[in-house]
Amino acid sequence: MSHTEPADLLASAATHNARRRSVLRAAGAVAVAAPALILGRQAWSAPRKLTFAWNQNSFCLTPVVVAQERGFFEKNGLQVELVNYSGSTDQLLESIATGKADAAIGMIHRWLKPLEAGFDVKIIGSSHGGCVRLVGSKAAGVTSLQQLKGKTVGVSDLAAPGKHFFTILLAKHGIDPDRDITWRQYPADLLGVAVDKGEIQAIADGDPNLYLLEKRTNGAYVELATNLSGEYARKVCCVVGARGELVRNDRPAAASLARAIVQATGFVNENPNEAAKVFSKYSPKISPDDLRKLYATLTYTHHPTGVDLQEEIGFYADDFRRIGVLKKTTDARRLAQHVYANVLG
Repeated sequence: MSHTEPADLLASAATHNARRRSVLRAAGAVAVAAPALILGRQAWSAPRKLTFAWNQNSFCLTPVVVAQERGFFEKNGLQVELVNYSGSTDQLLESIATGKADAAIGMIHRWLKPLEAGFDVKIIGSSHGGCVRLVGSKAAGVTSLQQLKGKTVGVSDLAAPGKHFFTILLAKHGIDPDRDITWRQYPADLLGVAVDKGEIQAIADGDPNLYLLEKRTNGAYVELATNLSGEYARKVCCVVGARGELVRNDRPAAASLARAIVQATGFVNENPNEAAKVFSKYSPKISPDDLRKLYATLTYTHHPTGVDLQEEIGFYADDFRRIGVLKKTTDARRLAQHVYANVLG
């Protein structure tokens, strides 16, 4: 039987203790690292909070509430606060540019002039086409575009998208929108009254206002054109814009927002009944049945991105330059390149 010296026992004990301390330190490191790893994952997967401005009076923007209430924002990693905004487009874009809102959706016809002026807002996506119509009064004998010569057209705003768009369309049909047509502004809910009084013979406005007016008057109006007429049949109308800083510093968040709107738009197109139920609480004056009929007038299947969207922006910019809404010296293609950010590319 071997004999172990006290010194050997001490050395063996020291070695054992050293190993034990090493194991404990390693275990402790794992214990500390584990919560940090979990926290890191939680931070990485936390939804990105964004503020999104829209006008809840616009039935065509149903995809916005569908994105919110059917989880499309959430599925794209976003927590979106919707802000109802009914002010001017200049004020809206200024609120985005100054960070009061992260993004918004609206009509490209209203956006191009402020964007030309230099607001730090980038168009990042689109939703659909449609939204404005031109109708003539049968009683006044206005049943075609040519019969508008010498007549007065009522609008709710002399800077409205309908006024700008139909100014272009009429010019392309050989009608001088300044000499042949008189444009007169009325509150939207009094446009029908103005027709009845003979003060105007046609109306350029959007739905649901025109739809409800036609429904009440039972055949008193004829649709002369829409912003889907002729070469505009596959042109976008409502676009998504985000503040320039967001696009530059958090491109994935901007991409998620643009993607969610496109996905929600597809849902509206494929599920109009469900979409109408979702939106009807925002617009109690319009029944779900009427909403479904209105959805059918829009091109929810057309929401271009990339080069296609940039080219459509340039197309509109060239139109607006020709009628003086944009500066005559503005290069439409360069403006489109400047105001569009292809976050999905």
